[in-house]
Amino acid sequence: MSKSTETRYVGLIGYPLGHSISPVFQQAAFDCLALKVRYELWETEPSKIKEVVESLRRPEVLGANVTVPYKETVLPFLDELDSLASEVGAVNTVVRQGDRLMGYNTDVVGFIHALSRDGGFDPWGKRAVLLGAGGVARAASFALAKAGVQSLVITDIVAERAQGLASDLERSMAVESGSTLEIRAIVRSSNAGTGEAELMETLVDCDLLVNCTPVGMKHSATEGQSPLPMELIPARALVFDLVYNPVETPLLAAARKAGALTLGGLPMLVYQGAASFELWTGCEAPLDVMLRAARRALEV
Repeated sequence: MSKSTETRYVGLIGYPLGHSISPVFQQAAFDCLALKVRYELWETEPSKIKEVVESLRRPEVLGANVTVPYKETVLPFLDELDSLASEVGAVNTVVRQGDRLMGYNTDVVGFIHALSRDGGFDPWGKRAVLLGAGGVARAASFALAKAGVQSLVITDIVAERAQGLASDLERSMAVESGSTLEIRAIVRSSNAGTGEAELMETLVDCDLLVNCTPVGMKHSATEGQSPLPMELIPARALVFDLVYNPVETPLLAAARKAGALTLGGLPMLVYQGAASFELWTGCEAPLDVMLRAARRALEV
């Protein structure tokens, strides 16, 4: 990215955004490289999402990040998706190229980097369970499938979402030579019966449990809650909570008490953000600077 005297803008599109620390570590990166770019929060109500995405076409805008609940919603408003975003069916990064809006998914690389670098976990031949089937679950499931997991169970309270993701993943992996991945959807219910017995049986043998829901997120309606009761947490698994704020989520606290290994969502957040930074600027992201800024932002 060439230096400019005019300020350019990047923002985070989502709702709500009170928990977000993306402006802190992204701004630290822009400032570190002396780029005249401002990273802002663009909290967007559902009725305004199309309008906000269209505003990214302005010449002073480099692009945006997209978070809950819009990673799938924005797809019809973009001009083109890269091959990975198209395969996953979710976008977390938008780049303006001239008057066109390009969609990318950097959650996939962010997820797998965090899992291997910070979690010390190799997915090959392992059994994984995902809680949630939204946009970030799509990235996580495709990342795990491509990394060679043996089985993947996708759970959600919305049947169409869980079954739809499982079907999309099956279609995608059908073209992968030699893939023997077992994929299953479990529909959970707010009452303690439907799906819970099947989930309990599945969790006993799982190696990796990933929370892809926003349950437990700070400043949300579910702050202080866990997406899974402690008695269902598998003690021999790695529990990866993609919620990063607070650092110690109720799920991670319960997992530690159960004797499980744990990994929080901060590394994935920064890794995907660094990949987005490089798409917007063409510059190598100052990863150490971003990680330090993100950790400071979450210090109490």
